[in-house]
Amino acid sequence: MSNPAEGTLTLVIERQFAHPPEKLWRALTENQLVAQWLLKNDFEPTVGKKFQFRSDPVQNWDGIINSEVLLVDPITRLSYTWSSMGLDSVVLFILTPSDGGTHLRMEHSGFRPDQQQAYGGAKYGWQNFFNRMEQVLDGGVQ
Repeated sequence: MSNPAEGTLTLVIERQFAHPPEKLWRALTENQLVAQWLLKNDFEPTVGKKFQFRSDPVQNWDGIINSEVLLVDPITRLSYTWSSMGLDSVVLFILTPSDGGTHLRMEHSGFRPDQQQAYGGAKYGWQNFFNRMEQVLDGGVQ
């Protein structure tokens, strides 16, 4: 999906989870749970908080994603920056209660037209992250 006002691309992934919004919110905002499905981190759900996601370094990448919390609307919306390897982007999660669970919409915006490879990698990565989130949620997050 493109954002013509900025000339950038936005990755949108929507997923239905068979868990209440409060449970998903915990998985999105408690750093120990975030580490189980996304990446190691020092995240705190406080607007303005700078934090890092950390992964094992690989060729041409130090494994660090620098971030800052932009929006915390409890159990509804969460947003933070995602800066790594020349990509300065924004991630937004929107939680909506639905029959039998929660609809989660994730928008990862700010991919420049010359970052098609990063866009494709993010699409693949987020799908895997959400698969792992489902496993974490099914494993007993209260």
